[in-house]
Amino acid sequence: MSAEFGGRTGLRGKLSQWLRGGGREDAAGDGGREALLLAAAAAGLPLAPAAHPAPGYRCSCDRVGCPTPARHPVSFAWQTQSTTDRAQIERWARHQPQANFITATGMVHDVLDVPLEAGREALARLLDAGIEVGPVAESDDGRLLFFTLTRGTPEDEDEWWPCELDCHPETMDEHPGLRWHCRGSYVLVPPARLPGDDRTVHWVRGPEHALPDPLTLLEHLTDACARHAGQEPDHANAAWPLRH
Repeated sequence: MSAEFGGRTGLRGKLSQWLRGGGREDAAGDGGREALLLAAAAAGLPLAPAAHPAPGYRCSCDRVGCPTPARHPVSFAWQTQSTTDRAQIERWARHQPQANFITATGMVHDVLDVPLEAGREALARLLDAGIEVGPVAESDDGRLLFFTLTRGTPEDEDEWWPCELDCHPETMDEHPGLRWHCRGSYVLVPPARLPGDDRTVHWVRGPEHALPDPLTLLEHLTDACARHAGQEPDHANAAWPLRH
């Protein structure tokens, strides 16, 4: 699946040198990375620069023992900095040729983030059932990311999600199954490099696919995660919006 790279197979070859850590001239010359970032922004995903891998499995932020190497924004103001403005993204991409980018969730879109094998199973079932699936990204650290519309901020805050469903960057280790990235969270947007040899975040289904309502995917994803964890799906306690 990952070979599709968002339906742009030609871009994968053009990006290969950047993904291996190529220099400024290579990044500026091929345009593949920039084109994919602009495509994500054009689809409404707000972007901001992020850290990138450094030699020795380190992070470019140089923080000793960085807990999320190459996976976090470079600015503490990433929520207000995130933008879909083409000119700004072009400037960032050209002046920071090694940078990964994050997309801030809970503004336009949310992300349902599941273990890779569970996600692949769910994706196959969703497509076989004829259910509309939006952009999907695969991360080589073993996760599949389903991009959906955000649920927004309901008028009645009691209708918001139970807190255990919200996945914030600092609580990701607490959510080994389904992680729901919404308000105050972010994910890496393809193309991104991870620490290690040729480890990336790449599109399986690109941002040209319309964002679906998350509830149309949720039951399939929770069922697949339960099977992946060796549990029977519990539809009576499925992860739907609940009152506090």
